Amino acid sequence: MTQHQRNVYILSEMLPESIDNKVHPATFMQVLGESKTNLHRIVGNIKRYSYTSWIHKHLSKKECCFFQNSGSEDRCRCGYLRSRHVDEAIKPEDHELGSWDVNRHVREARTDAFGTICFGGLGHKTAKYVRVSSDTRPELLYELLTEQWKLTPPNLLISVTGGAKNFYLKARLKNMFHRGLIKVAETTGAWILTGGTNTGVMKHVGQAVRDYALSSSLNGHIVAIGVATWGIIHNRNTLVNPEGSFPAHYDADAKGQGRLSCLDHNHTHFLLVDNGTHGKYGVEIELRALLEKCVSGKKLANQASGVTIPVVCVVLDGGPGTLNTMYNAMLNGTPCVVLEGSGRIADVVAHVAEMPVSRVTIALIQQLMKKFFGQEYEDFSDSKIIDWTKKIQDIIRMPHLLTVFRVTADSDGDVDVAILRALLKASRSGECLGGESYQRQLELAVAWNRVDIAKTEIFTDESQWKSEQLHTAMFTALVGNKPDFVSLLLENGVSLRDFLQEETLCELYKLLPNCLFLRRLAKRASAAQNLGRSPFKMRPRAFSTQSQTISLSHVSEEVRRLLGSFTQHIYPSSATVYHLDMSTASDSLSKSLGSQSTFREESPDPQRNPERDLFLWAIIHNNKELAEIAWEECQDCMAAALAASKILKKLAEEGHDADEGAEMIELANHYEKRAMDVFSECYSCDEERAQKLLIRVSPFWGRTTCLRMALEADDQNFVAQSGVQGLLTQIWCGELSVENPVWRVLVCIIFCPLIYMPFLDYRRDEAIQREAEKKEEMKTIESVTGSVMHKSGGLGELSEEMQVQPLDGWMRLVSLYSSPQVKFYWNIVSYFGFLMLFAVVLIVDFQPVPSGSEILLYIWIFSLVCEEIRQLFYDPDGFGFHKKAKMYINDLWNILDVLSIALFIIGLGFRLDDTLFYAGKIVLCIDFMIFCLRLMAIFTISRTLGPKIIIVKRMMMDMFFFMFLLSIWVVAYGVAKHGILIHNEDRLGWILRGAVYEPYLTIFGDVPKNIDNTEFDISACSMNGSDPLKPRCPVLNEDEMPAFPEWLTIIMLCVYLLFANILLLNLLIAIFNFTFQEVQDNTDRIWKFQRYELIKEYHSRPAAPPPFILLSHLYMFLWSVLLRRPASPITHFKQELSQAEEEELLSWEALMKDRYLMSTKQEQMHSTERRIQDTAQKVSTLCDRLDRDEDPSSGSALKRLARLEEQVLQSAKALQWIMDSLKSPGVPAKDAPSLNVTLPDDSTDTSTNLMEKDEAFHVKARQFHYPDSRVTRFPVPEEKVPWEVSFSSYCPPCYTSPDTGDGTDGSEPESHTFRNPAGRTGLRGRGVLPRLGPNCSLDLILTRWRDSACSELEFLVFRDGNVKSLLLPGGEVESAGCIPAALEITMGKKVCKRINEALTDQNKVFEVYEGYVDDHRNTDDAWVETTVLNLHLDRDSPLLTDINRMVMRNHNSVQSFEWQEVSGKTRLSSHQREHLKRVAQWHCSKF
Repeated sequence: MTQHQRNVYILSEMLPESIDNKVHPATFMQVLGESKTNLHRIVGNIKRYSYTSWIHKHLSKKECCFFQNSGSEDRCRCGYLRSRHVDEAIKPEDHELGSWDVNRHVREARTDAFGTICFGGLGHKTAKYVRVSSDTRPELLYELLTEQWKLTPPNLLISVTGGAKNFYLKARLKNMFHRGLIKVAETTGAWILTGGTNTGVMKHVGQAVRDYALSSSLNGHIVAIGVATWGIIHNRNTLVNPEGSFPAHYDADAKGQGRLSCLDHNHTHFLLVDNGTHGKYGVEIELRALLEKCVSGKKLANQASGVTIPVVCVVLDGGPGTLNTMYNAMLNGTPCVVLEGSGRIADVVAHVAEMPVSRVTIALIQQLMKKFFGQEYEDFSDSKIIDWTKKIQDIIRMPHLLTVFRVTADSDGDVDVAILRALLKASRSGECLGGESYQRQLELAVAWNRVDIAKTEIFTDESQWKSEQLHTAMFTALVGNKPDFVSLLLENGVSLRDFLQEETLCELYKLLPNCLFLRRLAKRASAAQNLGRSPFKMRPRAFSTQSQTISLSHVSEEVRRLLGSFTQHIYPSSATVYHLDMSTASDSLSKSLGSQSTFREESPDPQRNPERDLFLWAIIHNNKELAEIAWEECQDCMAAALAASKILKKLAEEGHDADEGAEMIELANHYEKRAMDVFSECYSCDEERAQKLLIRVSPFWGRTTCLRMALEADDQNFVAQSGVQGLLTQIWCGELSVENPVWRVLVCIIFCPLIYMPFLDYRRDEAIQREAEKKEEMKTIESVTGSVMHKSGGLGELSEEMQVQPLDGWMRLVSLYSSPQVKFYWNIVSYFGFLMLFAVVLIVDFQPVPSGSEILLYIWIFSLVCEEIRQLFYDPDGFGFHKKAKMYINDLWNILDVLSIALFIIGLGFRLDDTLFYAGKIVLCIDFMIFCLRLMAIFTISRTLGPKIIIVKRMMMDMFFFMFLLSIWVVAYGVAKHGILIHNEDRLGWILRGAVYEPYLTIFGDVPKNIDNTEFDISACSMNGSDPLKPRCPVLNEDEMPAFPEWLTIIMLCVYLLFANILLLNLLIAIFNFTFQEVQDNTDRIWKFQRYELIKEYHSRPAAPPPFILLSHLYMFLWSVLLRRPASPITHFKQELSQAEEEELLSWEALMKDRYLMSTKQEQMHSTERRIQDTAQKVSTLCDRLDRDEDPSSGSALKRLARLEEQVLQSAKALQWIMDSLKSPGVPAKDAPSLNVTLPDDSTDTSTNLMEKDEAFHVKARQFHYPDSRVTRFPVPEEKVPWEVSFSSYCPPCYTSPDTGDGTDGSEPESHTFRNPAGRTGLRGRGVLPRLGPNCSLDLILTRWRDSACSELEFLVFRDGNVKSLLLPGGEVESAGCIPAALEITMGKKVCKRINEALTDQNKVFEVYEGYVDDHRNTDDAWVETTVLNLHLDRDSPLLTDINRMVMRNHNSVQSFEWQEVSGKTRLSSHQREHLKRVAQWHCSKF
């Protein structure tokens, strides 16, 4: 059944059985409801069928196709019983197919075991599994893991290998291994690869994963992949299902398993490798190695530099198979970490790891094998010991790939640190040299998110970093949300100005996580693209994708919308346009980041602020950690914090996610507190500078001020600070001193000549007094110290000119009456006069013909209207009319102003109409009440009454909701009572009176008299309701008395009074009390916040009060409208600073911010929580050290004691020799004892290795695998290399490549006269060399000086695009003095002829080396000898001209020549690099 057929079958099962070509709505709705219920199940089935189809298409198993009885239990040689074979595999007994062979008698078939395993027991753990053929391509397995099983590609692959049998691990080592393995997997996002069974090292890995799952809420985060052999799995029949098992219930009971093994239930995924056999271990080794190699070739996620996924091998315990695995892994460049103390082969390797190769002998390996393997050693043959010795020697020759973790070592770090250090050490010694190596290490550390490793291993004194080298890592850290790395990179030299270029910033905005800002940005970009133009006439510095263009113009508009329309764009237009091809963005990102200097403008943009850009980018997606780092880098830090508060509160208001909104509000409050703390630090140091920070125009944040942003962000706590209030008080008092009592100001307003006497203080006078006190203090210091403070007369004259001058008489008068405080007092007097005039008109002088006082009232009202219009259109902050009108309407006092003026206009209209004259007076009387209420706004400036008015506002809102609740009871009782008493009342007025008014009055004690018969008077009511002045009589009986049930009305009244008068009124009192208690703590803060608007209103208000304010309005109209003169700028709320002042003020603010941050860190360090943490860490460290010392196997202390004892003994011998020499001066002393001082392990091994290096035997010529063949050399340990050393068991194979054409083809060589001068190689014959004996070759080092100054020596190198390393020009030669034939092909005959002529001149040729070469092609009978010549070319040499032409002609070809600097970082082989070093020394050039 195909996939399409399955889907059709599923959908058909959902439909009714019979539709009869008609639509049945009920049936259809029923089916629709069932389909919704089963939607998830259906989608799951479709995904399962898709997965099953992929498995059947790509993966297969293996099965035996030829049954051959092995002689026991009717079992085939493949290991399976006859019954487990297919019928066609059972052949007749006389059938001739030869002996059974796994390569010929096993075939592939569709796999029949895949799906999900459900392990029994507590927790019911599940894992995915599949049975695959041993010949499966590793690329398919990687696709299975990442695309079908949805695993995230790893940043690291940890291959754990070792003992397959259960072995004992000491508790300390076990805990460290579990903790370190899980930590490295968790922090780096690694995959752990094991054998997958519940034995040996695989069991330990499973236990580590289990412990993590129990202690972490992120269950299943660790990926543990088991690659096991299918044929050794116990109870594997439960996993077999041709259509997949979802799930397959697997019993991991080890009972009766025999030689088989159970799967480990703590692994998350299983790859079960099948080769058609049963009970044979090791089938998965080859495929596992191929999978590791495949994974290691994949690129790291989010890496544009081509860094591949690193692989590390961790070794515990193990036998010979583990040694082979370790050896092959290191040959492939995979670093290995060996855990000392885990047992067997791991301890053998760890024991000899730091020894020189010459000391690792066969006898030592035999001794160690016997020690660590115990009884198993008896089964080891001598040939195996020799083979293992050779492999161990090769392993310790690669120290850059070998790391030994010792529990007892005095090293800081755990297993995770050892693993990561091993990877960095391998990358440091690999193909990448110098800066490239460090960059690769840094990219790995960033991918792993291990800052500790980067600090200790990468950013060391040896590494010198340039800013552009860190740009790629910085970008990855920002996109990957790794704030610790961002901070570390900034500390180590990343220049944000160089890094955060415009194309990089656009890329960061495009890669934002899904957030509200990104959606709005994409919407804005899409709209701008549809319009086909830039949003606000900017040249679009854009970031292009296939669907839309995101530019800084869009970011600027969106940020301006969040900050407010009163701000300007933070990204102004630029003449520079940056183009970035995003189709290859991921591939060219590192290039663009590394070469940003080419895009940089010659003159820096003063408006460009990369610190602000980074902070803004972090804020808009609510990233607190990155935002904090960027904020600490910001110059204008207080404005940045307030802008962040405004943006976050706006985003929280617009968002739909409540949790995200709460986080944004929390972060906004955090930055409000940051701004408050910085301002407090500034204000405590210098009040004047701190207040200047509030009102200065910030060029980086839309040319607005900190005070304005705090008000727009509703940062009440910030505005309520004493420093901000001090500034507002200064503005409120104007030029008057804030120390003046109010009564003195009032007296001077009435009797202004007092200002010319010292009755009223001015701020200018205070400034003069402060200057005088400073001068007096300086004179006192000069008289005491005897030194002259000012020696230059020019400076003295300048100070005299710049000193503050006192105010003259006219300016004193102007300063008095232009003060906002005085304006306020005048307006109070004016408003009281207006109310008195209004009251007189309404009570005394309201005539049909308007009197003079009434006309004066109209003029007064007109002046108020003009002032309201001026306030509406007056916009010094640039809000725009829409924003200004919204702000005007949101003010309650402005609403009262508009309402009172509107009612006055209505009343005036009624009053001028004779028929509505009295109605007009009524409207004006009501209007008078509103004008009186407006009088409350006057008291908002009072520190005592202002907060109380705020409480009254809040209580009015509470009372509104209370009245709604009370009205329910009033109407309910009123309607019921009126309906019982009165029958068919049709007069609306009396209905409202009886149903609403009378019940309302009852609450206040006015009990109605008509609810009982005691006070009934028939004359006080109207029987039929004809008398409009009397209420309608109630229903009467025969005695003309009310017939209603008196007991019922009384009970209703009691219940009504109980709920309304007692319950609800007391509830209102409780609500008022709660509101008062709640608001009382915040009223002072709210009052301080609202005080700003009143101060600003009276600061901009004309000095003359109404109605004289009309003269000021007329002057303003003539000045602004008719003469078109600009209004004088207001500097009290917004001040523009010069460039020098701006830089000086920002530098001082940055200094204050640093002091604040330092004090904050000190407080945190001395906090109780920090002390507890430090104490706990110290106790943990002490416990670890005590555990190490108590460990009986701890060799560290014993080694130290042994070295100390040896040194003491040698010192005693030396002293004895000195004493003997002194006692017998004429007698020759004995030979002085040799003092063999034992150094620490590292220095000893280093020096030993250096001494050994010159005496080492050939290594490449003894590698096990001979190149270009399947031949394996005979193992030759180091001690058996010389021919002089007896090696009785030496029996090397013979190999001659058939490509040489000599016809020997593996036979013995014709002559035994040739013997390799360097010793045994483990192989006889010619191999792939053309002749027996020496095979000569020639290598040329062609050098030149780069310039005429001879500052840099260069050499010619051959680059082959198919290999990564470089080669020197040369090749094999027939005889000495000949040019290699390969060189003529690559360089051309003309150049080779000139080179041959130049070589004849012995004065220009320097022979660098001649002799044996350690080549991997060497055998016992054939080897390579080379001659290395250096030919230096002069600048005017014709040969140099021809070579340069050749280099330019073949520059872009796969195989080419190029000139490179003579350097130790060149990618040459080790022996060629040594030759190059000698050439550099010969020419006295650096290397």
